[in-house]
Amino acid sequence: MQWLDTAPEGARLPVTTPLEEVEAAARDAGVLVLEFDAFRDGRGFSLAAVLRERGYRGRLIAEGRLIPDQARHLRRSGFDGVVLGPGADIEAWRRMDAAFSATYQLAEDDAAPIWRRRTLARETPEAVVKRLNRDTQDGNAEDILCAALDPSLGLRPAILSSFGAEAGVLLSLAARIDPSIPVIFLDTGMHFLQTLAYRKALSERLGLTDVRLVTPDAGERCDLDPDEDLWRADPDACCDLRKVRPLERALAGIDAVITGRKRHQTLDRRDLRPFELFQGRIRVNPLHDWSEEQVEAWFDAEDLPRHPLFDQGYRSIGCWPCTTVVKAGEDGRLGRWSGAAKTECGIHLGRRTMAVG
Repeated sequence: MQWLDTAPEGARLPVTTPLEEVEAAARDAGVLVLEFDAFRDGRGFSLAAVLRERGYRGRLIAEGRLIPDQARHLRRSGFDGVVLGPGADIEAWRRMDAAFSATYQLAEDDAAPIWRRRTLARETPEAVVKRLNRDTQDGNAEDILCAALDPSLGLRPAILSSFGAEAGVLLSLAARIDPSIPVIFLDTGMHFLQTLAYRKALSERLGLTDVRLVTPDAGERCDLDPDEDLWRADPDACCDLRKVRPLERALAGIDAVITGRKRHQTLDRRDLRPFELFQGRIRVNPLHDWSEEQVEAWFDAEDLPRHPLFDQGYRSIGCWPCTTVVKAGEDGRLGRWSGAAKTECGIHLGRRTMAVG
């Protein structure tokens, strides 16, 4: 935490500003100052926490009528600095920020709660993955999800969903257990309008309460793809800009990512396990061994709505420039990056530490 005499240059908003306006201002702001009119007004803490949860990586500064007793709460909510102003007792602020060394709840800082420290003291992440794969080897998709969401693990999970042709299966399973689990949707700016409509309709149908829309950084988008045709020349770079980079920002504070990947989809996925370590995070694949027939049977049994493009022959649906119809009986993944060697956008590739168990 920084103790500042004056606030740095940046966007300034009172903590009474509605969340949607704060998010809009933060989207293009490297620095955001939130002004408190009264120390007892908790809205600034909530705004900071939500911004951090939704991927804001800029500097968050608190200014106004605040007291030293709130130092630790400001830091844990996601603030980087506090403007103390002239005459402030900086030692009192430092003392109160360091008054407690233990935490009991997860927040936006990196402090590990006591219950998580105890878990980590007993098991390394590698051991956790190995144990979970062993414990769920005879289980079904719901068993795998329940194991991943077990509070005793101390994980902060999120579902990664494209709201594509098969998304309803994983999301409906998760909604049975906890409809409030965060769902990350990478809004690339190049989705079919039908996908955006399906996201809204399916979320409402399943009662999902925390669907997070993650967009590319506006500055990067302007620099790297000013004409919005990068997909023509370099689809890998386009995916990196619109998916890989935004996802990494959105996963700050998330240590377990739940996916809908299946072994039969690509060669890169043929050895999928229910649990794996990927770039320092646990990845959970409840549908790893599901077939296309099982997916279809689930949609029928649960009477789930299909993606509007499904009946038009789209079986694997991503961004519109790189998605095509497939013929009856063909592998659905052939409709992604048709004619190219590319089979993955990149969010599931990279520096994989290990898959153990």
